[in-house]
Amino acid sequence: MQYFDTHAHIGLICDDPIEQLIVIQEARQAGVSRLVSICNSLHDFSRIYENLKSAGNVYHAVGVSPSEVQNPGKNWAQLIEQSVQLPRVVAIGEIGLDYYRKFGDKNSQIELFITQLDLATKLNLPVIIHNREAGHNVLDILRDRLPPKGGVFHCYSENAEYARKALDLNLYFSFAGNLTYRNARNLHETVEVLPLDRILIESESPFMVPADYRGKRNMPKYLPNTASVLGAMLEMDQEALAAILWENSNKFFGLPLE
Repeated sequence: MQYFDTHAHIGLICDDPIEQLIVIQEARQAGVSRLVSICNSLHDFSRIYENLKSAGNVYHAVGVSPSEVQNPGKNWAQLIEQSVQLPRVVAIGEIGLDYYRKFGDKNSQIELFITQLDLATKLNLPVIIHNREAGHNVLDILRDRLPPKGGVFHCYSENAEYARKALDLNLYFSFAGNLTYRNARNLHETVEVLPLDRILIESESPFMVPADYRGKRNMPKYLPNTASVLGAMLEMDQEALAAILWENSNKFFGLPLE
């Protein structure tokens, strides 16, 4: 079996380039054959990209998250356009809205989000969507501006009803370690209503550690644990589910299966 970690903050797990490559190696030994590295800022993207340049199984997303809305950097849109020309850059992200942390004001977040959605359309790439307590606005915007290549709700946190509404769009739903929490009823109910071909999984490391590893810093190598819990919920053979998740992930990012 092989897994695809669709969302990992390698640069937040550790700073040292050698340690970052060790994280990738340990993940691979655990069956996580591919992963997408996520950075919140363009400065971080350049640094992490260089650190992981030799890791051929690591892909990258580039974008400005809502946490950086007050300081996205000079010529940030131009930097994104330049960055997507690099090998193994497969998505714009993570981008979106976060009304929980109150980064800047809502209008500034919305403007940043829309600009990057339009940029993804121009660049013909999918988007990785951050949505925290902003579900109504996020869905309204996506109805008008979702790029043709679609998007994924990373670390999905809404309920099943929200997912039903979002299924009308070209969107995937990615589940992290919080799926394994007993009190995450909204996620468990959502899994039951989603078509299998719209589901992805992610580590969201170093955050959202699976229940079996609580108290530890989350790592991509723990991803199979989330997959195992998902398989139990769906009453599916683990190998069959792994094959579906692998196919979904590579399809979303426009990658060959092998």
